[in-house]
Amino acid sequence: MLNKYPLWKYLLILVVLAVGFIYSAPNLYPDDPAIQISGASTALKVDQGTLDRASQALSQAGITVKASSLSAQGGLLRLTSLGDQLPAKDAIGRALGDDYVVALNLAPTTPGWLRSLGASPMKLGLDLSGGVHFLLAVDMEKAVSARMKVYEGDVKSTLRKERVRYRSLPPQDAAIQLGFADEESLEKAQALVRKSFNDFEITTSERNGQRILRLALTQAKLAEIREYSIKQNLTTVRNRVNELGVAEPLVQRQGANRIVVELPGVQDTAEAKRVLGKTANLEFRLAAEAGASKATSETFEFREPGRPPVQLERGLILTGDQVTDAKASYDENGRPQVNIHLDGHGGELMSRATRNNVGRSMAVIFIEQKPVTRYEKQVVDGVEKDQPVTTFQEEKKVISLATIQSPLGSQFRITGLNGQGESSELALLLRAGALAAPMYFAEERTIGPSLGADNIAKGVNASLWGMLFVSLFIIAIYRFFGVLATVALAFNMVLLLALMSVLHATLTLPGIAGIVLTMGMAVDANVLIFSRIREEIANGLSVQRAIHEGFDRAFTAILDANLTSLLVGGILFAMGTGPVKGFAVTMSLGIFTSMFTAIIVTRSMVNLIFGGRDFKKLWI
Repeated sequence: MLNKYPLWKYLLILVVLAVGFIYSAPNLYPDDPAIQISGASTALKVDQGTLDRASQALSQAGITVKASSLSAQGGLLRLTSLGDQLPAKDAIGRALGDDYVVALNLAPTTPGWLRSLGASPMKLGLDLSGGVHFLLAVDMEKAVSARMKVYEGDVKSTLRKERVRYRSLPPQDAAIQLGFADEESLEKAQALVRKSFNDFEITTSERNGQRILRLALTQAKLAEIREYSIKQNLTTVRNRVNELGVAEPLVQRQGANRIVVELPGVQDTAEAKRVLGKTANLEFRLAAEAGASKATSETFEFREPGRPPVQLERGLILTGDQVTDAKASYDENGRPQVNIHLDGHGGELMSRATRNNVGRSMAVIFIEQKPVTRYEKQVVDGVEKDQPVTTFQEEKKVISLATIQSPLGSQFRITGLNGQGESSELALLLRAGALAAPMYFAEERTIGPSLGADNIAKGVNASLWGMLFVSLFIIAIYRFFGVLATVALAFNMVLLLALMSVLHATLTLPGIAGIVLTMGMAVDANVLIFSRIREEIANGLSVQRAIHEGFDRAFTAILDANLTSLLVGGILFAMGTGPVKGFAVTMSLGIFTSMFTAIIVTRSMVNLIFGGRDFKKLWI
């Protein structure tokens, strides 16, 4: 019989629509503005006492706390108003100090039964929901300094291998300085350096009866180190953002030594600041021999409290940028450790250093940038206020000191860590890539959700007005069939929102434009079908035959039009960035949902109403 679906097909359509309603429903529940509190390090946990101190600080500031909760990630304080977030963050930051990371957050209000089904609202882009914006500055001078220490170790190793006696002198103006007792030793050392190293400008001098060999990197090599540092850090930051699982991030270079990072939809910046803000670099050094001078050694404290400081050589064996892989595990005694894999050059350096120093101790130094917040008097809107100013201070602490039992190669392990959390975090940071140079936050801006509220309102209004005018137009032209097309259009919006939510797609302002475009594309398919039905009736076909032929013969044209649109969407996604990708994703998903609703859902409604009945005339 014409225009009749079997029962299973109707049931399948109902199931699809029901699933669509369920997974689009979380978008009806707006998130609560909240404050997230977590420890500045994995060793520091947030407890109920910390939450009480934060709540008391908010109470004194006249800010109402809606609810509070503790989790493995830290503490969460729900607020009643978006406008209270920034004042609340400042108040809690003052009360808790630099030991805790205080960040803006959005706490979900989706009912538990929806969350149990895996339903969650779709992510909103930086222009709609806000997010976090970082401007990271790469410390080029420290990049050069770190590379010079490696060169210094290589030069000294070469001289020792050839039995050339020298005296270590403090570096001056980023140049290596070595002292020699006689002219013969100086000339031999100079010849060895020229033969083995091509990146130095070599000069000699004499001071207090001592011959001095000065090795400074060429300008070309300095430029190469700086360029490598910014590119390596850019790659590392991208990898770390991927580890965070952020949708549609923006990570790009700005100028000679800066990196812009935008994380849309991330209001919980605690994890982002911890992962992006730490250099998580390593230095491997030998313990200084007894009686070593300050010119050749440095004193470092242990990261673990209670252990006495240790004196280490200034020269480096290698740094963390030679690390290719890192995995957290446990040793034979059940203590946390990180298994390290080095690249070929790093393995050679480690092998050379440990082969000649069996029986000596080797230290692993962990480097991180720790935030230090101070408050300065600033005039804001004509009123003098205490404004927080955060700077970052480099901290180097020993995490492991062990005796070299045998020569090491490209694989070894780091022990002496404070728990599985610290070993996992260290492995994650090193696996994501070591930074070639330290970075600090030149600018940090958290874009609150209220800034995107106006964009959301305008986008929703545009969508509603667009849907209204499209519906009025198609109802005026196609009468009752226009009503069916409007119902199908509403189903299309539900399915599109559900699909974006399930796929965790990020909705941006261009994405809203894609939704509005999808409405037109969905109705366009109905226009083709209904126009074809009119033509078939005008050609003398019966109502049932006209409906059947209208849907069947319009399908090819609809498919061709949507395939070309889908091809364009794929090109935009592949070649575009940021907002362009957001538009491409929304448009492409809308093509699939509009094909389903315009052809299958609309036809099922037409079949239910008109199928198998003897109609002499259609309201079309």
